[in-house]
Amino acid sequence: MADTSKRGFASMDPAKQRQIASKGGRAAHEKGTAHEFSPDEARQAGRLGGKSVSRDRSHMARIGRRGGEAVSRDRAHMAQIGRRGGETVSRARPHTDLVRPDNAAEPGAPMAGLGAGPRA
Repeated sequence: MADTSKRGFASMDPAKQRQIASKGGRAAHEKGTAHEFSPDEARQAGRLGGKSVSRDRSHMARIGRRGGEAVSRDRAHMAQIGRRGGETVSRARPHTDLVRPDNAAEPGAPMAGLGAGPRA
C-alpha cells in the first residue's frame, strides 16, 4: 500500500506552508469573510484554554518553579524581601488570609510552621 502520510500541503516545508496560509488569510480579510473574534469570544476562548492547561499539574508545577527561579535571580528584590523579614509583603497581600490557620491571633501573626517560635 502507498505511503499517504506526507502528501500535498503536508509535504511542503513549513516556510512554504506559512506563505500559502498567509495569502489565504489576507484574501479572506480583503473579501470580508475572515472571522474576527469579539472581546467576549476572545475572553471565552482564553478561559477555556486556561482551564485546559491548568489540568496538567506537572506543567503548572514546572512554570511555577520557573517563575520562582526568575524572581529569585533578582538579587535586589530578594534582599529587600529579606530586610523586611517577609512581614510587610505578607500583610500587604489579601491572599494570605486564605492560607492563614483559623486560630491565628491577628493578620500580622506568624503562620504555623513557618519558623515562628521554638522548634519541636
